[in-house]
Amino acid sequence: MILFSWGVIMKSTGLVYACIAPHGSELIPALAGSHFDQVALTRSALEELGRNMAASAPDTIVVVTPHGLRLDTAISIVTTDYTSGALEENGGRVEAEFVCDRLLAEQILQEARSHNLPVVGALFGALEGPASRFQLDWGALIPLWFMGAHWDRKPKVVLIGPCRTIPLTDLVTLGRIIARKAEQCGHKVALIASADQAHAHHAEGPYGFDPAAALYDAAMQEIVRDGHLEHLLKLDPGLVASAKPDSLWQMLVLYGATLEVSMQGRLLSYQVPTYFGMLCASYEVRKY
Repeated sequence: MILFSWGVIMKSTGLVYACIAPHGSELIPALAGSHFDQVALTRSALEELGRNMAASAPDTIVVVTPHGLRLDTAISIVTTDYTSGALEENGGRVEAEFVCDRLLAEQILQEARSHNLPVVGALFGALEGPASRFQLDWGALIPLWFMGAHWDRKPKVVLIGPCRTIPLTDLVTLGRIIARKAEQCGHKVALIASADQAHAHHAEGPYGFDPAAALYDAAMQEIVRDGHLEHLLKLDPGLVASAKPDSLWQMLVLYGATLEVSMQGRLLSYQVPTYFGMLCASYEVRKY
């Protein structure tokens, strides 16, 4: 539904906001330790994403995370009643809990199956109730720490784990399905593509150094800055493999969503404080 308010067109249902958000634990102040100042630029951008997300007031946030349930040949969609998790680092601890939007998750799951996408619904513990609870991984918890965890009225969440072995176009189709089901569900939905960029920027990092990392991250900045997410499909697979990112697949889901809902993207920040790149981008529904 579209509402007119003081000359501005605003969506009252469906996909109302989206973003690309990194998930380095040092972004959360309590976990930052000696890296607090080192990631200040990205933390400030994440805080801006949080303000934008709050202004869109979603009832549900769909998080596409690379660190949840990872399946070799299928996309995972969590269908539990709850999700919760905790992180401990540098002497600090944070924890978060959310109610899952099980209805929307199941609608996305069924629609994806109808399009012959390789998807699996993931339960854990009990079929329903308090013990129906899935682990909130750091790829979801960290962005949600800035976008929903501290709201007076916390949003529900849907957790989705993309698959890296299926055709990239399947992930685009999934994004389109998410946007369509968001429109049909009758409430406001936002999408987070949780994504750290190339992980091979420094020799002392766990993945070593590869010059492909800088090339990959430069390409991602250009793609986001110029508003050409379709170019994600044209990236050289060899470059991607050498750069070792965990961003491409989630960003393709975001791209698919923008094919259903016209959105204006804005690159907020990019930096490489340690061995991996972090990029923040905000996507707002275009005003007609």
